[in-house]
Amino acid sequence: MSRTSLSYEFKTASIVVKLIVINVLIWVGFMLLEWILNSGNIITQWLSLPTDLSRLIIQPWSLLTYAFLHGGFWHIFWNMLILYWFGQIVLNLFTEKRFLTVYLLGALAGGVFFVISYNLFPVLIQSTAFLVGASAAVRAIMIFIATYTPNTEVRIIFFNVKLWHIGVFVILTDLIQIPSSDNAGGLLAHVGGALFGFVYAQQLGKGNDIGLWWERFADTVVGFFKPGPKSEKKAEMKTVYRNTKAHATASTVSKSMSKTEKQIRIDTILDKISKSGYDSLSKEDKDFLFKAGKDT
Repeated sequence: MSRTSLSYEFKTASIVVKLIVINVLIWVGFMLLEWILNSGNIITQWLSLPTDLSRLIIQPWSLLTYAFLHGGFWHIFWNMLILYWFGQIVLNLFTEKRFLTVYLLGALAGGVFFVISYNLFPVLIQSTAFLVGASAAVRAIMIFIATYTPNTEVRIIFFNVKLWHIGVFVILTDLIQIPSSDNAGGLLAHVGGALFGFVYAQQLGKGNDIGLWWERFADTVVGFFKPGPKSEKKAEMKTVYRNTKAHATASTVSKSMSKTEKQIRIDTILDKISKSGYDSLSKEDKDFLFKAGKDT
């Protein structure tokens, strides 16, 4: 597969797949880098979330960057597998922007809860630790969708289970393990992410979008990196000249459809992804989804 093809596959992939790819690449990259430099965990520690407030002040970015680091293969494997399963369900109901908002704010909430716990609970106040992993963000996604659509059923091996059953089981498992676990900090971060997911879903059901401020902030940040008018014009011209026949067909079909017809087609494609995966899509489906994403 060529570099251009890989780039296209990544651009047209869902936000869930993109996050999985990013997490895996960062995990592999840092593992190789620290091995080559023989630096131990020195580099990773500057992106990990510390419990020491004086250190946190000089590396505030770690409140988010910790969620893109992982301790080992099974750590990242289970996080990414659960993210894929529940991410597909979320994307069937919500936009990619909202999914990313729940994911990132869930990571932030888990990180804050972790730091507060180590500086407030007497049993932990004398301890020091560093937090890594996407578990809090993944918990936020799980509990968010389990709270928003509690009676949705998913298949687990031979039987169906409702999402709220999974949510309750996961939270109770985390809480029960905290007193005796060597990873009490990580479990507390799970709880923080889960609490955020629960509150977000509850408020969204009442018509209050508590993540809207983050979406506006993210749009502002992204806006700073967008090219100026001249650059945009050049980019548009390049895109036109490089369009393949498949792109042209998808573009023509998209333009001839009404908004309702487009949404039906998009929903059908997303449903196909949730059932059979992104690879089951035809070239025309991928191009249509890519074009629809650019038009929104």
